[in-house]
Amino acid sequence: MKPAPFEYVRAKTVDEAVAVLAEHAGRAKVLAGGQSLVPMLNFRLIDAPVFVDINRITGLTGITENADGGLKIGALTRHYALETSALVRDRFPVVHEAMKHVAHLAIRNRGTIGGSLSHADPAAELPAMSVLLDAAIDTAGPQGGRTIGARGFFAGPLTTVLEDDEIVTSVTLPGLPDGAGWGFEEFAQRRGDFALAGAAAVLGLDGGRVSHARIALMGVGETPVRAEAAEEILLGGAPDDAALAEAAAAAREAVNPMTDLHASADYRRHLTAVLTRRVLEAARERAA
Repeated sequence: MKPAPFEYVRAKTVDEAVAVLAEHAGRAKVLAGGQSLVPMLNFRLIDAPVFVDINRITGLTGITENADGGLKIGALTRHYALETSALVRDRFPVVHEAMKHVAHLAIRNRGTIGGSLSHADPAAELPAMSVLLDAAIDTAGPQGGRTIGARGFFAGPLTTVLEDDEIVTSVTLPGLPDGAGWGFEEFAQRRGDFALAGAAAVLGLDGGRVSHARIALMGVGETPVRAEAAEEILLGGAPDDAALAEAAAAAREAVNPMTDLHASADYRRHLTAVLTRRVLEAARERAA
């Protein structure tokens, strides 16, 4: 199919992009990598007479270090840049691993971190990574900028708390504890397909006991899920097999997946438990 007619605006600054969005009051869309937006446009799943291309705006790309050991990532940074960045690999190896599972190389070359978060697909890797790592998402709008925590950013399937005249400008990942272990797993019918379910974990150990625990799930709810009950089970205890099994069971109970042509809700719950157990085992092994 072909898209409906639309007006194309190439913004040179963030302020210009925001002004165009505000002028059209919800009838304009931001074009960055276009890997989600263009297919929806071609299938006429969205009706937006104005598209604001932000690719020429300077200052929205790049990965820089923060004093706490974390990273600040520009909204126009491509998936492939995250996948190949030495900083990301060293500071957040779980993100480095997750990026390998994003669609195919051609899409990773064009898709952006800001676009993926704004698109808010609950089966996508970057929204889950942002929730896992307690990312802070910086935005710009007519009233100025604001910072939104990742766990409060996603409102529903393909829905965020962004206003119609607001865009993501950068994402900050706070530093992880020294020696934290990690794990990432997803299950898809074919490599490059959206995952039926996925899980990621970060564990920190102190004296053989869990001092830091984070578990995030994707593809098993309307938004990425932080498995807080499972985390609580692990904190303060030894990460033995029994504890990991109990946490995996708690993660399974925390999700409310849907049934569709690809998998039933029960099957996705089963995958949640299996994948959570695997990522916790991997994180335990990697933890210093």
